[in-house]
Order: sequence, then structure tokens, then C-alpha cells
Amino acid sequence: MGPDVPLLNDYKQEFFLKRFPQTVLGGPRFKLGYCAPPYVYVNQIILFLTPWVLGGVGTLLYQLGIMKDCYSAALSGGLMFVTAVVLQMTNLYAKQKTVTVERMQIQNTLTDEDEFEFSSCVGSETVKFIIPGKKYIINTVFHSLLAGVLCGLGTWYLLPNRITLLYSNIGGTVVIFVFGWVTICIGEYSLIINTATETATFQALDTYEITALMRPFYIFVFIAVDLAHRFAVNTPILEQTNQILHIIFIFLPFFWAMGILPPLDALFLWGMEQLLEFGLGGSPMSSNTKLLVMFLISAGTAIASYFIPSTLGVILFMTGFGFILSLNLSEIGFAFKRTMISHLASSKSKNVQRGPRMQFGWREFIFYGTVLTFALIEASLLHQFAGFSSFSRASPQAVVSYVLIVLLAIMWILREIQRVYLFGIFRNPFYPKDVRTVTVFMEKQRRLMKVGVVRRILLTLVSPFAMIAFLSLDRSLQNLHSVSVCIGFTRIFRMVWQNTENALLDIVVVSVAQMLVFNPDLWWNRNLDTGIRLLLVGIVRDRLLQFVSKLQFAIAILFTSWTEKKQRRKSTATLITLNIVFFPILLTFVAVSALLSSPLLPLFTLPVFLIGFPRPVRSWPGPVGATACVCSDTVYYQQMVPSLAVALQSALAAGSLGLSLPGSHYLCRFQDRLMWILVLEKGFTYCGVNIKGLELQETSCHAAEAHRVDEIFEMAFEHQEHTKILSPNRHFGHILTPCTVLPVRLYSDARNVLSGIIDSHENLKHLKDDFVKVLVWMLVRYCYKKSKTWESPGNADKNKKGSFPGNQHSGAMERAKPPREEDSFSVDTVEDWTDDSDVFDLEPIGRMKHGKEPGQLGTAPKVHLSIPGSVETPSQDVPQDKSPEDKLYRAVVLGLPAVDRGKRREFSPRVEFSCSYSELLSIPEEWRTAPVPSSKVNEMRQRFPEEWYHFILSQLDFFHLKEKPSSLLEDLMKDKALKDLYIHGVLSCCFGLFGLDNTVLAPSHVFRAYTGGIPWSVGLDWLTGKPELFQLALKAFRYTFKLMVDKASLGPVENFKELVNYLEEYENDWYIGLVSDLEWQQAVLQEKPYLFSLGHDPNMGIYTGRVLTLQELLVQVGKLNDEAVRGQWANLSWELLYATNDDEERYSIQAHPVLLRNLTVQAADPPLGYPVYSSELLHLPLL
Repeated sequence: MGPDVPLLNDYKQEFFLKRFPQTVLGGPRFKLGYCAPPYVYVNQIILFLTPWVLGGVGTLLYQLGIMKDCYSAALSGGLMFVTAVVLQMTNLYAKQKTVTVERMQIQNTLTDEDEFEFSSCVGSETVKFIIPGKKYIINTVFHSLLAGVLCGLGTWYLLPNRITLLYSNIGGTVVIFVFGWVTICIGEYSLIINTATETATFQALDTYEITALMRPFYIFVFIAVDLAHRFAVNTPILEQTNQILHIIFIFLPFFWAMGILPPLDALFLWGMEQLLEFGLGGSPMSSNTKLLVMFLISAGTAIASYFIPSTLGVILFMTGFGFILSLNLSEIGFAFKRTMISHLASSKSKNVQRGPRMQFGWREFIFYGTVLTFALIEASLLHQFAGFSSFSRASPQAVVSYVLIVLLAIMWILREIQRVYLFGIFRNPFYPKDVRTVTVFMEKQRRLMKVGVVRRILLTLVSPFAMIAFLSLDRSLQNLHSVSVCIGFTRIFRMVWQNTENALLDIVVVSVAQMLVFNPDLWWNRNLDTGIRLLLVGIVRDRLLQFVSKLQFAIAILFTSWTEKKQRRKSTATLITLNIVFFPILLTFVAVSALLSSPLLPLFTLPVFLIGFPRPVRSWPGPVGATACVCSDTVYYQQMVPSLAVALQSALAAGSLGLSLPGSHYLCRFQDRLMWILVLEKGFTYCGVNIKGLELQETSCHAAEAHRVDEIFEMAFEHQEHTKILSPNRHFGHILTPCTVLPVRLYSDARNVLSGIIDSHENLKHLKDDFVKVLVWMLVRYCYKKSKTWESPGNADKNKKGSFPGNQHSGAMERAKPPREEDSFSVDTVEDWTDDSDVFDLEPIGRMKHGKEPGQLGTAPKVHLSIPGSVETPSQDVPQDKSPEDKLYRAVVLGLPAVDRGKRREFSPRVEFSCSYSELLSIPEEWRTAPVPSSKVNEMRQRFPEEWYHFILSQLDFFHLKEKPSSLLEDLMKDKALKDLYIHGVLSCCFGLFGLDNTVLAPSHVFRAYTGGIPWSVGLDWLTGKPELFQLALKAFRYTFKLMVDKASLGPVENFKELVNYLEEYENDWYIGLVSDLEWQQAVLQEKPYLFSLGHDPNMGIYTGRVLTLQELLVQVGKLNDEAVRGQWANLSWELLYATNDDEERYSIQAHPVLLRNLTVQAADPPLGYPVYSSELLHLPLL
């Protein structure tokens, strides 16, 4: 795809041009895309202006002095309420009429899907088109009432006399009056007539019709300020605010159209998150429920501190609750619940824990209790004996300030020294060079691990106690019942534990400012206490960091739109010029978005920047990890995430991932796997993250960006032997900055071309012989394991009576045959006719039962053919109690009636063993009935590896037998009947997989046999009718193929012992099969050490082998620019939810090596993104 691919295709452009005017005006549809009667447009205009007309009645009565302002507003509101009710009743009547009388309409497939057929000015179709109505009756009443209140208060808000008093300017009054009523009309129309689709969309579905309340809500906010100004006397601040808001009020339609103002659900979540973080010292939460509960508890704590009567009590209360609320309370509650359940029902407690959970036991309880006790003691003692002195350069608080400054410097150095780049710019000379293996990396990183331990101690224990000492010595705490003290100090006493690094930075900034500015008349010292100063510094710090990140993101888009040739469009030069000319406006947009903590939205990811609406840090409304595009690749992420989570614990605790805050994004890379990590919440000694796995089937866009990611990581971690000290980061400005590597236990993926192995005549020549050996080992092993299920396998009397599973005729042994099996017939299974045969001869039953020679053991019973349609006469020697299965042998083989060949073959004569224990290793009876001729049995007897067979038997121990003769193994080896059973079993499998031909297999047949896709044959039909045997044969063939590959790679097998070792290793440590098998996924989740699969590329005509090896390997981790991710996700949300631009080849999803645009889109939550794996919230303990 070239850079000039359309931003919107033709259909979407037409759709957007119809939708956007509707959004601007609040719902009227003036651009339909087809011809409609004029009254449709006239009716919408009348309904749009109705609130203005009704408000104008009240305004006129007030201006003429007939009614007071409040009564005129009530009149207008009442009229609007009645009008809204009438309109909703009209819609209900139209719907009822349409349901009662259905008109027959012929659908025209050439018309647009949203085309209506209008019959009259007030027809039912017209009414339903203009007034869609509400889904719920409660909303019909509530929205109508709200429309009346809005019109009444809007009339009061825009009274000309009131506006003139604010501005003393007639021209300004006229402008505000006219455009103010346009704003109210837009809000009323979206509320009561037809709700427009908002550009600011947070939820994909509006289930409860909340969108209709968005515009009226913002109008009510402006009116509320005006009402406060009306009833508050002599408040200059309110008057100035009211003047400013009246001017902003007329620009509300512009803000709505541009999507700057958030929808109500996003607004309240964002508001609670901001208040919890910056007003109450907490952390953003991973779910809406946790956010609401934590907000209410934190707000209650701040309010309660206001009513405590003593300063010491205030300090103890703030210190204690600040520490408690910073803990992972949900996991502590879960651990307590689990403990209670284990005491009440110990048998059920084993399965209570689901998913990754923090371990909270007595050690953690003692640790937290000790820390809390020392914190309370420290705060109370310092405040009681040293908390009354004013701040000076020699005061106790100043001394603690010096300690905090040193601590900040040390912790900052210890954090940066563990990352591969200092500030993301210069190469860290202390970081290990050229790390490619775990052992080398761990050896070189020992010193950095010690640094991480020191930093963890300073961060977890030393810094919080030093900051508590600074706060306890502050004189501001002497002011009881002060709102500012309660808010400021409740926040900082909690932030000391919740966000230690930022709290330390804020306190150092405030203490340095106090040291430099001693002027008591300065507003900083006169009007603000320490708690409020810290609050302001915290907000400024956060917004300043956001501003820098957003500006870096904007500059990256500007530069790469020209420097990356594939991003250079025809309009690029024009857009860059406009951005340069209007750079102050661009800076204003960046500053406003940083101030609101909202994403900077690049429209279609072009250098056209808008201010996105504020939303929570996690960006998406749904629960964490609830949805993912699950596929066969998901299991690789499921397997590695627990180990990755353990590695992340150490990295986050040590600080090697930099400053990780809620909203931080990290990208991990290993071979073809990409893991996207989002930090959702953080507190004292814990961190909550979500890990997503991106698709492994790389598209061209995915591959281009993944290649750039590999290049960045290789430059940082692998190509360092020739780099200079403090060499610059060549990829500075990229949204990905390498941090470190983590040792993770996962599967490495190796793919090899098997040319020269699978097509080698020498290898294929030995394949069948090796298969016989492997199959013999498999059958003996199967029968031996089966014998262990019997308590006393040695009592031969029971065995002879058919008590063993192999001799029992049960319904469970009869398998459903393929339909083809009932109609198939093999000439090899019957005795040939001869000219001397008497077609009317009777078949002697005795020969059928006892006439088997040892050489014919297990072959099909011979059947004398009679003339089709002839009548069989019963023999006098036939016992009367003969079973129905025996009687089937006397049926006519050809002609009618048809013989159920499958059932007939399941009967075989009894085998007489020379050793009574041979029944333990006997092959199940239904496996002895393969339709193979006796000549092939004799041939197999010659090929049968008797020495190998004896060696396998000699390896059996029979420890499970209570009483066994000393010569047991020798007796088993001498039992010819047992050996003949295995000869026939092996022959049956060979007959099913290869047929009766002894030629060397072709590579294509080997591949089909490995995959189980062999063409149908009589032998395969019989073999698939015995599913258990078929699976054993297929497994044996796959082991044989793997053995062939290993012999070609590692050399021939020297002896039987080595061969057994190979096979036992395959059985215990390997899964050998296909990637598409369900067992493959189960083996990955069970962490089998090795997996092998055979594949075929039909385009290149080559066969490939794939080997997965479970081992501890290094995963590369880099930190992403948070604002770049939020900005691209904001554009994705706008583009798909509003513009409905779901084209798979759209411009905004094309590869961008610097912005990682395609990977960022993948990592979004479904349905907008498509990660193949998304974990639940993972609680990582950092203690």
C-alpha cells in the first residue's frame, strides 16, 4: 500500500458527510443521500427552533415587565415539558399504528439501507424518522421533564437584561443571546427529538441512552455557575467566572463537534480518577468498581480527619490510614477470605485460588504491622517534641530536607544505572555488554542486582520514614479544622506510601523552595500551607511530564511524515508548513490536552492535531482481560505469562524499567512474540499490570514494525562490543526506548528445512524397519501398563475364562465403523475358488474353530463361497447354542443379504499361551482381526525383530505382581503364541498405514502418514475402526520419523539401550505431532520440554521441521511513549466508533516504523484491537 491510500473510502466519505452535520446540529438530518419531501426538512427546522420560540415567550413577557424572571422561566419550562410529552406520545402512537396495520412494501435492493418511504407530512413513517423515540418508558418521562427544566433555566440564563448587566454592551448581549439559544436548541433536540452520534464516544453501545444527557449536562454546568452568582453576594471571582463562561457557552457546539468534551461515563470515571490521584493521594484503579469504592473510602478519610479534635490524633489518623489505603486491599481481602474458607472447609480450599494472586501470609502481615507501628511511633514522637519550631536553615525540618535531597539523588542514580540508556539518550557504561544468553547476563548483572536491592530498601523503608519525619515536623499541622490541611496532608501522608518516588520529588521541590524563599509576604508562604503546596507541585509535575511527552509525540509525527518515505503523502508538505506557521496554536493544543490529562489526537495519524476528550488512564471502558481474539497461538502467551510476571516483579522492584506509573506501557520482544504490558495500578510493595500478546502470523505491516523493534533491541543489547562509552542512542525520538532484558522461561521456536533427510533414499529405506521396532516397543508398553490395573494378574484360571480386557466381548469394545466399511470387500480375506470346489459343500464348523495352524494365527477365517442367491443347508454338527456371531460366518459373502463384516471380524479363536503370565501382555482381541493374508504373516515373521522384542521384554520388572516366578521373563520370551500376537499386531498397523506393498515410501506418503491423512484403503478402514490402536500406530510412526531425523542429525543408534533411551525421552519429554492438534496446545500449557512438528510448504515444495524447546531465555523490554499510545488509541476510537472506518487497508493501520502504528492498533482492547491474548489483572508483589 502506498502512502496516498485514501483516508476514507468513497462510501465512508459519503457516510461521514451525512453524519457530521447531524452531530454539529445535535440530531437534525438535513443530508440524507436520497430525495425526500420538503416537509421532512421543514418539520425538523420547526422542531429545532421550538425551544427558542417557547423561551422567547417567557423572555418577551419578562422584558415587557408583565412577569418576573423566575415566573417567565417557569412558564417557558412548562411549555417545553408539555411539548416534549406531546412529541413522545406522537412517536408512541405512530409506532402502535405501524404495528397494528402493516403495509406491504417491496424492498428495492438498489436503494440505500436507511431510505424511508414518506407518505404524508404527519404520517407514521415521517414521525418515526424525525422522532425515533426512547427505548425505555422511564427515559420518556425523565427526558421530557429534563427538557422542560433545561428550557426554563436556559431562558433565565439568557435573559437580555441579565447579559447586559454582565457586559454593559448591547452588541455582546445580542451575540450571546442569539448563539446561546442556538446552543440550547441543539441540547434540547439531542435530548428529546433525535440523539446525534457524538464524536466523543467512549462506549461502543449506548444501552441506557446516556448519550442524550451529555449536551444538557454541560449546559446545566454553565447555568449552575450563573445561579451561584445570582444568589451569592459580592463575590468578584464568581462574577468574572460567569462572564467568561457566558462567552464559552456559545462555543459549546464547536466543542461537542470536535469531541473535546467527554461523554458522561468517561467524565465521571476520569473525574474520580483525577480526584483520587491528585486530591486524595491514591492510584488509578483497574476497574470501575474498585475506583468507586476506593474513591469513597479515601474521601471519607479526608472528611473524617477534619473532625478530629487534637493535632496528635490527626497525625496518627492520617499516617495510619495513608499506609493502610496504599496497600493492595483487594488481595488482602481475598487472602483473608481464602484463609477463612480453608478453616471452614479444608477440602474445598484447594481450588479457591484462580489466576495469578499475591501471596499474603503471616510474613507479610508481620512486616506490614511492624512498618505501620514504627511509622505511628515516629510521627507521634516527632510531632510531640519537635513539631513547633518554624522553618529555618537550621531547624529539624530543614535537616530532614537535606536528607531527602540526598536520598532523591541516590535513588535517581541507582535507577538510571540499571537501564541500558541514561535518560534514553546515552549508552550506560555500567550496563552489561553484548548479552545474549541467560548465564552470561546473570553473571555480568550481579553488581546491578546488588544496586537494585539497595534501591529497593531505600524506596520501601528509608524514604517513607524520612518523608514522614519531614511532614510530622511541619507547623501547618497545628491548624485544626482547616479544609486545606485536611486535604493536603491526607493526600501527602498517603502518597508517601502509594507513590514514594513522586512524593519524594515533590517534597524536595517544596523544601528547596522554602529554603530559597524566606519572604513571609510572598503568596507562596502567606496563603498556602505545606499540604496545598505539595498538591500544586504534584499537579504541575504531572502536567509538565505529560506536556513533554505529548510534544515529543507531535514532533515525531511531523518529522516522520516527511523523513519516512512511505509516510510521505501529497498533502504532507502543506500540513508541515501549516504546523510551522501555526506552531503557537499547536503548542496551545498540546498544553490544553496536558492540562486536561486528555490524549493529543492526531487525525488519521496525520500531523493534524486535535484535543481528545479526557478519559481514564486505561483508555478502554471494559474490564481488564475480558476479551481477546483467541486462536491457536494464544497458548504460547498463556504459558509464558506466569514466568514473565515473576521476572517483571524483580525488574519493577529494582527500578530497571524506569519510573513505572499507572498508564505506563512496555513492549517485550522474543523471536516472533510481542508482549504489550500496561501498568494499571500501583501502591506500597505491589503493582497491577495487564499483559497482552500480539498475533504471531505476521502481516506485511506487522513484520515491518517488528523488524524495526528487533533492530532497536539488537542495537541496544547485542551489538555493543564496538560501541564507545556514552555513545548516543541512534533511535532517540522513537516511541520505544530499550530498558533491560529479563530471564523468562518460555519456548524457543526453531524451524528447519528437512531437505536431504525426508527425501533421502537411505533414510526412507530404514523407515519401515524402525517403525516395526518402535511399534513393538509401543505395544508392549501399552499392554504392560494395562496389566498394572489388575490386582492379581498371575491367577491364570481367571485369565483363561476371559477375565482379561483383551478377551472380553463387551459393547464398549465395538466401535462405530465408517459407512464405507459395511460395503467394502477384500479379495484377500477369502479363500480363492477353484474348479474342483463344490459350490454346495457345507463349511465344517469344526475347521472354522479349530483348524487354524500356528502359522495362520490371527488371519481371517476362511470362507467357502457359494453361488449368490443359493440356500445354505444347516450342518448336523452345528451346536444349537451357537452364538449369532458364529452364524454370521455361514452367511453368503457376495450378494444379498449383506454381511456386517466389521462385527464378524471381531471374533477370533482363543489363543493358547505356553506361559500363564502371557495373558498380561496379550494384545486386545479385537486388534487381532485384521484382514491380512497368511503369506504376509509369514513374511512379517521373517522381518520381525526378535532380538529387539526379547530386549524389550527383558526391561520389564513386573514389580506390581505380588507373586511371580523367577523365570517369568524367560517364559515370556519363549512363548511363541505371544510373539505371534505381536507379529500380527504389527502387521495390522503396517497394513493400515502402508498397505501390503514393500516398496520404499515416498516423502509425500511419509508426510501424509505423519499427519494422518493417508488415502482410504481396506487396511486403513479396519485400522481406523480401532481408534486406540490407530492412535498408537500414528504415535509410533511419528516417533519413527523423529528418530529418522535424529539419526540423520546426530548419527546412527549404536545399540538397543540407546534406542530405548531415545523412545523413553520421546515419551516423557517430547510431544511429537502437529501444531493444529489439541494435544499440542495441552503440551504447551503442561510445559513439555520439547515439541516437534512436521510441516509442508506447497509453494516451495519443501518439508520443514519445527522444534519448540522450553528453556530460560532473555526477553527484551522497552518503554513506550505513553502519550503516543494514548493518542493513537484516541484516533482509533474516533475513527472506528464515529467514522466507522473499519477498512483493513486504511491509512491509519499501515506500518509506521517510528510510531509502531500497526502494533499499537493491535494492542487496543477488542473490538477495536485484536490481541490474541489478554491477561486478567496480574498483582505483582514488589516486596
